[in-house]
Order: sequence, then C-alpha cells, then structure tokens
Amino acid sequence: MQATGRLSVSVLGAGLIGMDLATKIMRSDCLDLRLVAGRHDAAELRRAARRGLPVATGGIQSLVDAEEDFDVVFDATNASFHAEHAEKLAASGAMIVDLTPSRVGQMIVPTVNPEDIGSHRDISMVTCGGQACVPILHAVARAHEIDCVEVVTTAATLSVGRASRLNLDEYVQTTQDAIRWFTGVEDVKALVNISPARPAATFRVAMHLRGRDLTADSVRALVTGAADEIRTYVKGFGVSVCTVNDDTAFVSVEVTSSGERLPHYAGNLDIINSAAIQAAECYAADRLALAGRETA
Repeated sequence: MQATGRLSVSVLGAGLIGMDLATKIMRSDCLDLRLVAGRHDAAELRRAARRGLPVATGGIQSLVDAEEDFDVVFDATNASFHAEHAEKLAASGAMIVDLTPSRVGQMIVPTVNPEDIGSHRDISMVTCGGQACVPILHAVARAHEIDCVEVVTTAATLSVGRASRLNLDEYVQTTQDAIRWFTGVEDVKALVNISPARPAATFRVAMHLRGRDLTADSVRALVTGAADEIRTYVKGFGVSVCTVNDDTAFVSVEVTSSGERLPHYAGNLDIINSAAIQAAECYAADRLALAGRETA
C-alpha cells in the first residue's frame, strides 16, 4: 500500500481493454497505476508513454522483475495465459483481477457477491455479457422458479480485439457457467454475435427466461432494481425491453460507453472494465479499513 493510502496497481495487456483500464485507474481515488505491461513495443504502449504512463514491453516478466510488488494486477491478456500469470505472481501476494474468460479464479459480479472479493487472491470478472446479464437473472431467479435461460450477446466487430476473438469458446462457456452459478438454473444457453454492421452496433444482451408465476409487474420491478445498482458504476447501462407473456420473460439491455478512450458503442469493454475497477476499489476499501484498525 502506498504512503498516499492508495493501492499500487499494474495492468498486464495493452490492447483495447488494457488501455481503457489504465485510463479508468488514473481517475480512481484509491488505486495508483504503477505499470502497464505489454508483450511488444506496440503503438498503444508508445501512446501511453507519451501520456506519461509507466510502461514496459516484457509482458508478465516485467511484473515479475519489477522492483516493487503490486497490490493489484489486472490481467487483460488471453484466457489461455491466465493460469501461468497467476502462478508467476503468486509469490508477490497481489490480488489478480482476471478480465479474461479463463474461469480460473472466483467469479465476481460486484452487485451480486461483493463479499467474496476480499477473500480470494484471484478473481474472475466473468465476461462482458456476464456482467450485463447476471445481475438481472440473479434478481429474477431469487424471486421466481426459472426453468431455462438463453442469453444472446451482440458486440460491434470494432470493439472486439484479437484476444477476445481467440477466446470466443471460453467466452460462451464462462458466461454459461456464471449464469448457472449465480442463478441455480441448469438449462442455460449462451450465444455471441460479433456484428459487422455500420454504423457500429451498440453492445446489447438479450435474455429469454421461462419459469413459473412470472408477472410483468414483478419482473419489471426486479429488473429495474438490478439495473439501478449496475448504473452506480456503469452509467451507460439501460434496459431497452422488458416483457412477460405466458411465463416467458424477455429482457434486453444495452450498454453505451462513457469511457474517454472508447467509442460509444463499445459498452462491452466499458462494463467489464468498470466492474473490474469497482471490485478493486472494494478491495482497496477493505484494505484501508483494516490498516486503520491495525494502527488505531
């Protein structure tokens, strides 16, 4: 922990997600960005250096060889690398916030299980679609018996980087696992659509639910409550459709980006990064509170 009372933070990965994360961290009152590490001397890293951000080109080795240990490391690379990264960082004691769909660590959705954040060294931010749909589905499933769920995520092709494209199978599986875990519903199907449409499609997640005793008033109230909680850290989150017919509910949400470096349609990046920052700030608040009690 820095003398300023902020946690020292590094970002591993210099793609779309990593660079937006760096920008969001710079605005945080309790996170101190100490390093952004990529694997190559990429254009994004050079631009970051010109903005005055601390950068390195050695990937995970840059973090291992750093003169300081970081309190929090955001992994914004590839799902297939995350387990190796976590192993190499184990000795540092850092909490790792995984933005890949590796499903290695404890799944976290900030409005659903914030109490789990501080008790796990490796936390998974699930997927962008998971962060958008799980709070809605969790709220409805707590109040109603749900038999099956189908979720379709649509993201603009311009907002989906190379690593995300390589991880599409993991994305689908991790999203399904998260829905099952947080709702208790076993019959779950997740689909993803990368849209080449012009103008670029706004990020959206459509949810079909079949269950028992679903009513329009109940479902709308539950969806509205969950959406209000998400908007405390994702300002561009909105419910576009919420209907109930014959025990079948359809809910569609859209997320527009409010990030400084993201186009408005890249809500997929904004929501997972905002959720990751929210989780790290919750962890920081717990650490600061503990430090205060220890010095009292």
